[in-house]
Amino acid sequence: MSVSDRPLSAAERRAYNQRAHAERRRELVAERGPKGVAELWWDEARRVARERAEQGDEGAWSDLALTLSNYCDRYSQ
Repeated sequence: MSVSDRPLSAAERRAYNQRAHAERRRELVAERGPKGVAELWWDEARRVARERAEQGDEGAWSDLALTLSNYCDRYSQ
């Protein structure tokens, strides 16, 4: 039996569904232009920081905060 012939595990199914959902969101936000794309990246950045923190990498939130601080400093002037 090949891998493609067996049912997906719960983790594989979750990963597949997440990829499919992300692709649908990318298509929808592309229609909204740069603002929609920025919102998508914001959601993705928070997801990554949350997952990294759950794995013990508390620096992920600090790095995201620093990145956002630099962005705000750059464009607030």
